[in-house]
Amino acid sequence: MKFIASLFLAVWMTLPTGAAAQSGGPATDLVVVELFTSQGCSSCPPADALLRQLTARPDVLPLALHVDYWDYIGWKDQFADPAHTRRQKGYAHVGGRQMVYTPQMIVNGQDDVVGANAMKLSETIAAHQARPTPVAITIDSTQSGTGGIAVQLRRADAAPLLSGPISIQLVRYAPLKTVDISRGELAGRRLDYANVVEQIDRVADWDGQGTLELTVALIDTRPAALLVQQAPYGAILAAATLN
Repeated sequence: MKFIASLFLAVWMTLPTGAAAQSGGPATDLVVVELFTSQGCSSCPPADALLRQLTARPDVLPLALHVDYWDYIGWKDQFADPAHTRRQKGYAHVGGRQMVYTPQMIVNGQDDVVGANAMKLSETIAAHQARPTPVAITIDSTQSGTGGIAVQLRRADAAPLLSGPISIQLVRYAPLKTVDISRGELAGRRLDYANVVEQIDRVADWDGQGTLELTVALIDTRPAALLVQQAPYGAILAAATLN
């Protein structure tokens, strides 16, 4: 069974990849996978490892959001943010779920996948890739040295009419962090965490009508991505990396 699982993951990692985004042109369509995880959760490492594997796929934007509700059991998660817990609870409320848990993956703000279920995750990502992206993002980074990156949003061709409010969010994250855990359920383990979300800022609101043009300033070199999401915790309509 372990061989079959390893073979499946090897094949899965070679599944279709998107074309690279070009300055001044449309950004690559990305499926956003948000992992709600914790360093205090003994069942989370396999999901953390799966998220790290996802970073090899340019057609997927994997993000690790560490929550704080396991901090009481002996180890305070170094990356936990109450805002991540609120985001997970917001998804649960919109999705009609009565509880939150770790590890949980939310795909494009809509579908949840339990733990490190690679098969279910692969199927869910493929289902979202098969749907047309309703919002077209165009990025022009040629002006990035003069104050910011120019971004244009519009309803994609042949997409249904959009309705607001739509939230435009800037996500900053660390590609890889390593932690030595000395207490709690994972005491004694050294674990790697990929695409650790450090900041999510709402940079604009949009009613979905016409074209929205904005300039996004990046004050440091951390990876950055833009999420276009039905507010407050609805479907992610489009996403793109900015650097």
